[in-house]
Amino acid sequence: MASLRIWHSYLSVFIAPSVIFFALTGALQIFSFHEAHGGYQPPALLEKLARVHKDQVFERDEHHQPPPPTADARDEPGADGERAERAQPDEAGPGGLTLALKWFFLLVALVLTTSSALGLWIGLTHITRKRVSALLLCGGCLVPLLLLIV
Repeated sequence: MASLRIWHSYLSVFIAPSVIFFALTGALQIFSFHEAHGGYQPPALLEKLARVHKDQVFERDEHHQPPPPTADARDEPGADGERAERAQPDEAGPGGLTLALKWFFLLVALVLTTSSALGLWIGLTHITRKRVSALLLCGGCLVPLLLLIV
């Protein structure tokens, strides 16, 4: 059982930076802080972090954009034009239940971030092999960064 706890600590320290990243960037996306709407223009860093969260890329790669719909597809029932109408949010804003769900998910993201940070603290201070934990934490930060820039 002790061996299982040690492996759990090591794996947790390694993935904690990514868990915290996804929890925080997901929390920002709940209320669409990464998208321009109305008079709001998001900071460039927020847009890029959202791209990493959603598409696993830091810079937008233009050739990955979907092709524009053809004239024939726009005329068909249920085509992109109709889907775009249904996808537009209600101008009055989200309904009460949707807003409550968004706030609940924000709470979940914040608790997950807090829990992961506490887990990191435990993993780095209450384990006999602190150097291994510190190296795994560095690896958990560097591996995703290196994969992003390569």
